[in-house]
Amino acid sequence: MDQPLIAVSTDVRQFENYSWHAAPQQYLEAALTASGVFPLLVPSFGDRLNLDQLLASVDGVMVTGSKSNVHPSLYGGDASEANGPYDPDRDATTLPLIRKAIEYGVPLLAICRGIQELNVALGGTLATELQEREGALDHRAPQSDSQQERFAIRQTVKIAPGSCLAGVFGAGEIKVNSLHRQGIGRLGDRLEVEAVAEDGTVEAVSVKGARAFAVGVQWHPEYWAATDETSAKVFRAFGDAVRAHAAAKLNARTAAE
Repeated sequence: MDQPLIAVSTDVRQFENYSWHAAPQQYLEAALTASGVFPLLVPSFGDRLNLDQLLASVDGVMVTGSKSNVHPSLYGGDASEANGPYDPDRDATTLPLIRKAIEYGVPLLAICRGIQELNVALGGTLATELQEREGALDHRAPQSDSQQERFAIRQTVKIAPGSCLAGVFGAGEIKVNSLHRQGIGRLGDRLEVEAVAEDGTVEAVSVKGARAFAVGVQWHPEYWAATDETSAKVFRAFGDAVRAHAAAKLNARTAAE
């Protein structure tokens, strides 16, 4: 079975006296099963990594969600303890990786923290504690010890007509989950809004003029990709773009021989 490689972001976590570079299984499972790709974890070593070599070797990039937030110094925000936790090693890796993936036309899927990294990477800002805004919904996860309750599909999102995601879902509204307390503030350069929540919160973006699929979503399609058709469609669209990129590279090599 053909499984083109994709690069997957990692968090740096401290566990059992070791520093671990890791990604949640749900993202890897969704990539493998729903997208049909081979997820390859990229350690968060920042500028020690040759990202040009990496992107020449893979056919997609997936930037995962995380408990940590993008460090506010990267977009002129307040680096308070309340805004944390932070993961500067991940920031130093994902932001240049995102920029280079767009530059090289490598398909990109950015989820939750990933959409925020995409926005910051392209010059945007983040808004914190969205639930404190007047008239805003509470986008945070419900208080529960059950992951299924925390990740429950409960929020309506409106897809922008004529957008990339309209081609994935069709026009109109979809239902998604919501587990975030911060989101996009000022929209980054080259980004356009793909979907909004009922209170106007940006829930998805795409890169204008991108040479390949380049989409960020604020919700968590990875959690229900095996059982929810809306969630699965995100990963299938990404997988199709990855395979198209792999085929184009193969055709270019063949033509050059």
